[in-house]
Amino acid sequence: MLVKTRAIIIHSLRYREADLIVKAYTQSSGLKSYLVRGVLKSKKGKLRASMFQPLTLLDLEANHKDKGTLESIREAKVNPAYQTLTANIYKSSIAMFLAEVLNQAIQEEEQNAALFQFLENSFLWLDKNEKYANFHLLFMVKLSSFLGFYPHQYDPDLPYFNLLDGEYQLDDTNKYCIQNENSELLKQFLSINYEEVSTIKLNQSKRKNFLEMLILYFELHLHGFKKPRSLDILHQLF
Repeated sequence: MLVKTRAIIIHSLRYREADLIVKAYTQSSGLKSYLVRGVLKSKKGKLRASMFQPLTLLDLEANHKDKGTLESIREAKVNPAYQTLTANIYKSSIAMFLAEVLNQAIQEEEQNAALFQFLENSFLWLDKNEKYANFHLLFMVKLSSFLGFYPHQYDPDLPYFNLLDGEYQLDDTNKYCIQNENSELLKQFLSINYEEVSTIKLNQSKRKNFLEMLILYFELHLHGFKKPRSLDILHQLF
């Protein structure tokens, strides 16, 4: 079936000499994988390798057989083209990290229009704004709501955050209950949006510790989730 859809590139892998296997999250069909033939050698074709960089936003025309095999792309157009996300080393490092997170975290293949809109709006915000040092932290907190383990709304009187159950509670009931700066920071991130993300003031050490806590949270709730390889680079920059 010929499908026209918006898509966000999650991951691309070289296959043989000139092909790419591309994983994309599509507006119409959820998670899809495509075989893009000859794109690494083609200089005049409609499809170019640069279109399939992590988090690129595309208008796609594709053939979907929906049989669990690799699909094919007939046409693709970058829309819109990022202005700073790929040129700014700090933003591109965040993009690389979040693409790795999404590659592991999105495991359901079904269409989810709300998730697609969240991803698209998030990356467009990052591209356009200059106060983004905490963006990836808030992104992961918000992403958890689409993955089924968003932290339960907190009560100021409940001091412990239970990473295993995803909720604030009165007592320490297991080794994954935390009562520290990270549990208090999470309360702040639960109550803000991107426009307010710069109001949370963090130094490099605090940002690193909070991100490590979020990664552990994802590991506990997503089977097979591992620390992204780009994490060390992100820690160095932020």
